[in-house]
Amino acid sequence: MGDRLQQQIHFILELDQLKAVLGTSYLLNQERRENSAEHSWHVAMLANVLAEYADEPVDIARVTKMLLLHDIVEIDAGDTMVYDLKARKAKAEKEAAPGRRTGFASTRYWK
Repeated sequence: MGDRLQQQIHFILELDQLKAVLGTSYLLNQERRENSAEHSWHVAMLANVLAEYADEPVDIARVTKMLLLHDIVEIDAGDTMVYDLKARKAKAEKEAAPGRRTGFASTRYWK
């Protein structure tokens, strides 16, 4: 198996961990909190559905890729409430720490 394929498979397996990251937002039915994988999927779908209402042209493929990638750091850093400034600062420090997961999420793999 080639190096690139091995990296891709590793990335796919790592992404599964997003299902275990419990978010701070509840589902609309209030039964439970959404996980990060659900959040990423939902926000990417919203962008695709609502793109036609943008005032400027939208590269929806690029937007979708960015939205699907934006929560990967939560595998290590967890999710934080947007209004919790102290937790957001701590999360930013975790995300910037050396050795954090970037791996396959690097833009070079999304060309």
